[in-house]
Amino acid sequence: MTFAKFAILPFALASLAACGSDTTDETQTTEAQLDRIEDQAEQSAIAAGTAEAALGLTEAQLLDAELVTADGTELGDVERVSRDASGAVTELLIEIEDSNPDRYVVIPIDGLTVRGAGDDADLQTGMTMQDLAALPDVVLAP
Repeated sequence: MTFAKFAILPFALASLAACGSDTTDETQTTEAQLDRIEDQAEQSAIAAGTAEAALGLTEAQLLDAELVTADGTELGDVERVSRDASGAVTELLIEIEDSNPDRYVVIPIDGLTVRGAGDDADLQTGMTMQDLAALPDVVLAP
């Protein structure tokens, strides 16, 4: 799936629950899903070009950003940008830092501020790691 400039794709698509008991198969499936998400995000950023997406950043800059606390502690990485029907960025899919297995949550763009500039920009939140951990997991499509 490729994001068009005004496309909206739901994050919670389907379960990652293993179809069988083979952990290797489950890991390979998860890696394939993550590769697909990264490819979709890259294509979306290319389609959006240099236009400001949100917070004074392009979509590519948002995708390169890390989610950090006020003191700079990394909470996670932006994996995908979600837009509403009008094309406004509404949410970000975040991979929680050091989660094992990897955990993904959605956070609203509201309340985030930019820390740094350009390609070195991070997104600062008032949330803590505990706040992120308390959010429901996003289940990625198989």
